[in-house]
Amino acid sequence: MTFEQIIGDIKKKIYHPVYFFHGEESFYIDQLSDYMEKNILSESEKEFNQTIVYGKDLDNVTLISYARRYPMMSSFQLVIVKEAQDMKSLLQKEKEETSGETKDKKGKKDAKDDKDPFIEYLLKPTPSTILVFCYKHKKLDKRMKASKVIDKNAIVFESKKVADYQISAWITNHCKEEKIKINPKAIDLLAEYLGNDLSKIKNEIDKLLLNLKDGQEISTTMVQENIGISKDFNIFELIKAIGYRNTFKSFQIAEYFAANPKNNPMILTISQLYTYFLKIVAYHKLDDRSTNNAASELGVNPYFLNDYVKAAKEYPLSHCMRNISYIREYDLRSKGVNNVSTNDGDLLKELIYKIMN
Repeated sequence: MTFEQIIGDIKKKIYHPVYFFHGEESFYIDQLSDYMEKNILSESEKEFNQTIVYGKDLDNVTLISYARRYPMMSSFQLVIVKEAQDMKSLLQKEKEETSGETKDKKGKKDAKDDKDPFIEYLLKPTPSTILVFCYKHKKLDKRMKASKVIDKNAIVFESKKVADYQISAWITNHCKEEKIKINPKAIDLLAEYLGNDLSKIKNEIDKLLLNLKDGQEISTTMVQENIGISKDFNIFELIKAIGYRNTFKSFQIAEYFAANPKNNPMILTISQLYTYFLKIVAYHKLDDRSTNNAASELGVNPYFLNDYVKAAKEYPLSHCMRNISYIREYDLRSKGVNNVSTNDGDLLKELIYKIMN
């Protein structure tokens, strides 16, 4: 099921005995478990019928003892297992034959196998219990003994990482849903400097809202002042300076980056330059260059499309391909390949010189 379907069912009071939320992106797992924790039971019901436990403190027998209990003065009890990826007994893998096991001619194991209480519960869960697993930072391991049973007998939701190129769109949609006004350039700054950690992005936006007056828009200045991004010397301004072939500004920013390497890591700069020139290549190859279509194909806000149009004029397709080759070369050099002593600051200045000449 999708995130929206699960939330929609809960709003309609349609509950299932077992939920298993897993995946690399913890944001949606936290959102689902928090919503269930706040909305399934009333405040008076929670005292006796809501149990929050953590995987590292839990084994299957104890878990099932919680799940088999009956609710008190309520139709349901809710049991949420947070950090389920730390539950050792849950993580047991399927085993090959051991010395204590024999198989008949049909390949079945004999009765010496012990039954797993968790699997037995999944096959016949208590109808009045809502059991929720929050298995974070990774996908459900298909080698787990219980994985197939979970797939068949639980509501499973995989929370996938949002790709870097989709982050600006995610911030836009999040702000729209929360009725937050935000400047398009501020969206791109957040996306570029915070990466694809959705929880971190939401936390930073929540901090910005503390200083926001009713009806006020989150501006680039607010983002720069509150998240520690230099107003004039940041990756956004560097890319714009390169796109406009502003040599002086480009090297000015490169000098600043060299003096502040912790706040401006080479790996981030390289990644952003690579993505930028890929988008210019994509623009060169477009048949339909209308604003809406071009912005959609490039995955950028229409507000910024003119910057890409200008860059495409400054850098023909052949130059873009050459620059992408340079960026790959300097990515390797920054990691020590064919480079003994040149530091990241000097590498960046060399790369910018080659890109712009």
